[in-house]
Amino acid sequence: MENPKNNNNSSLKAIIAVLAVLLIGSLVYIFKLSSDTDVVKTELTTTMTEKESVMKDLQELKATYDAAIAENTSMSDELIQERDKVVALMDDLNKSKGDVSKYRAQVQAMQGKMKTLVAENDELKKQNGVLTVQRDSTITVLGESKKYNEVLVGQNEELAKTVERGSKLSILNTKTSAYKLKSSGKQIETDKASRADILKVSFTIAENQIAKSGDKTYYVQVIDAKNNVLGEKKTESFGDNSLTYSFKTTVKYENKSVNVTEDLPGKDFAKGTYFINVFDNDELVSKTSFSLR
Repeated sequence: MENPKNNNNSSLKAIIAVLAVLLIGSLVYIFKLSSDTDVVKTELTTTMTEKESVMKDLQELKATYDAAIAENTSMSDELIQERDKVVALMDDLNKSKGDVSKYRAQVQAMQGKMKTLVAENDELKKQNGVLTVQRDSTITVLGESKKYNEVLVGQNEELAKTVERGSKLSILNTKTSAYKLKSSGKQIETDKASRADILKVSFTIAENQIAKSGDKTYYVQVIDAKNNVLGEKKTESFGDNSLTYSFKTTVKYENKSVNVTEDLPGKDFAKGTYFINVFDNDELVSKTSFSLR
């Protein structure tokens, strides 16, 4: 007859063996699950690190473009377009959750493009710097030339004024005397108004080598003691001015001294002081006076 105690031991051993198998299986499963979790964590960590690295490169690219754009060269539009591409890729990278290797390739291409554009921009800045220096130098030279020309113009104007002043003719030795005209034609000087028939006016045009030669016309005005203009009493206009004169005389001037004498006939000369004025056009160039008693 089989021993009941032996049967119980066999059952217990079987149960223990099953539990041991289950425990071992559980341990294996837990180990595998833990290993898979570590792999996932590692992959995620690697992905995040790569993503941050790519983002950093993109941020550096953007900073480089911003600095180049701030220099405001003729390449600014092209630089802005490339900078906008970098910003767009940064936005895409922020949204991505998987493999970022494709972004790395794009970043490398963008870095190559950036180096080319920045090199071109630097060369353009150098050329602009040279042009600026040349322009500033030209402006300086032109400014100095302008000042020099202004000095020359001023000197020429002053010289022209000096020549103009120097070229004016001087009237010297203006004199007037009264004469009695004899039947024989002889003229006898007198200071009596009642005996005077002619007033003789004389003056000298001085020598002037820089004056224009040619005919010179002078207007002579003789005013008696009663403030009457004697002689022809003609009026000549000179722009806004007018002159009433006794007579005019025209002389051929050849840059040498010329003595001018003219007779002013009259009758019933008044007693008193007479004033004689000589005009070059409307400019008074000489004057004198004399008296009759």
